[in-house]
Amino acid sequence: MTAPTLRLERDLLRDLPDGARLAAVDEVGRGALAGPVAVGVVVMSADAPAAPRGVRDSKDCPPAQRRALVPRIRSWALSCAVGMATSREIDERGIVGALSLSAARALNTIGDAPQVILLDGKHDWIAPVGGAIPVVTRVGGDRQCAAVAAASILAKVMRDDLMARLSASYPAYGWDSNRGYAAPHHVAAIERLGTTPHHRLSWRLPGTPSARR
Repeated sequence: MTAPTLRLERDLLRDLPDGARLAAVDEVGRGALAGPVAVGVVVMSADAPAAPRGVRDSKDCPPAQRRALVPRIRSWALSCAVGMATSREIDERGIVGALSLSAARALNTIGDAPQVILLDGKHDWIAPVGGAIPVVTRVGGDRQCAAVAAASILAKVMRDDLMARLSASYPAYGWDSNRGYAAPHHVAAIERLGTTPHHRLSWRLPGTPSARR
């Protein structure tokens, strides 16, 4: 597997004034049945050194490696943040609105606004909160672009930690291992026990009235 690089990030910064900052953005938890969606942001400039060794899409990193990379990413980046939207906010706003809200929460904590945003995927869900900041989308950005991969790791570790804490109160759903996704034992628990306040009730959850419509 080819490791991601900073090639695209540097190309985007090359045409901007000296000192320009790029914010790389990725989300985690979009397809889960329970828990928040999380958006990671990592900020870099053109003179940034290579990303920490081992940085790659969070889905391709073992849990221990992801956790070990977090302090290294935080030391490497100019700034970084993770924003989240709760399951209730997902129900109220829809998943795209919740992603925008999460991005706004993260971008509002990174200090000075970046001059360009690099977003994983093909849909720009940052535009509603990004103002006039140009957004460049890249399908597979979390596998190709090291700063985007770093953002995905930060978001994944923080969200996983939250789901593990929530699992202590709802152990039957197995969130400490399935992280709120549709694993068989999670689905079986919903069908057997019903939903919790952390489930996305607007979704067609197994064993619920919405799933039978």
